[in-house]
Amino acid sequence: MKTDPTNSHQRDAWWFIIADNEIVLQPQGRFIPYGNTNDLPFSTELVKTKIKIGMFESSPCYLISLSEQVDMGLGEYTSLRSILGKVDDQLFYMAGRALQIDLFYKTHQFCGQCGSKMFRIKWEFAMQCPNDECSHRCYPRISPCMIVAIRKDKQILLALHKRHNTDNPIFTNLAGFTEAGETMEQCVEREVFEESNLKVKNIEYVASQPWPFPHSIMMGFVADYASGEIKIDPHELTSAAWYDIDNLPALPNIGTIARKLINKVVDEA
Repeated sequence: MKTDPTNSHQRDAWWFIIADNEIVLQPQGRFIPYGNTNDLPFSTELVKTKIKIGMFESSPCYLISLSEQVDMGLGEYTSLRSILGKVDDQLFYMAGRALQIDLFYKTHQFCGQCGSKMFRIKWEFAMQCPNDECSHRCYPRISPCMIVAIRKDKQILLALHKRHNTDNPIFTNLAGFTEAGETMEQCVEREVFEESNLKVKNIEYVASQPWPFPHSIMMGFVADYASGEIKIDPHELTSAAWYDIDNLPALPNIGTIARKLINKVVDEA
């Protein structure tokens, strides 16, 4: 997507205000602050980056990256996870875009080939090396990963990942990152086997979801159990088991692709 190099718009806009990897969210309504960008209630000296990142409902969307968190009376700095499933998907994805682009600019200040100080390209989301002998250009990192719901008759495989082993445990699908030279289907087969010792068949793509934690694209699948007995990878999982579809444990939030895949298996059983 092309970016807008000017900051002179007088129209009301959505403000995606980010500092210290957190975003300003309001406690009510659409959660994302909205208003004229010329009326932002903080000093322009705090603004590291202010660029247009897209449109939502005919209004421009601006990433506004601050050098530090300041109380501006607009809301609280928090994680984007807190509004997952509570806000329009496209507005959530735009907020994710803002966080990913902000992270990209912060982590690509220097050229990975020659070490020169990079500068931001004005017409696209990219950083450019000024060294004519190098001229390396880089773009926001996007890490493809798969997530899969595995069905077996009237049961579904659900796992308790170590990061979800809290006072309120959440049981979800198996997931993992794609490796170099690997198709998504091969990734499904490998990750499932590595984490659960199971083999799957009839792998079917369902949908994808941008997952800005910090820069993934989740590609969702369903698959059928083929063979094997559950033996978990203790480095990744606390437990994994087959659950009857009418007696499921605590599941991921509505709005996550994990829940969408689980619901698909339940609805089609």
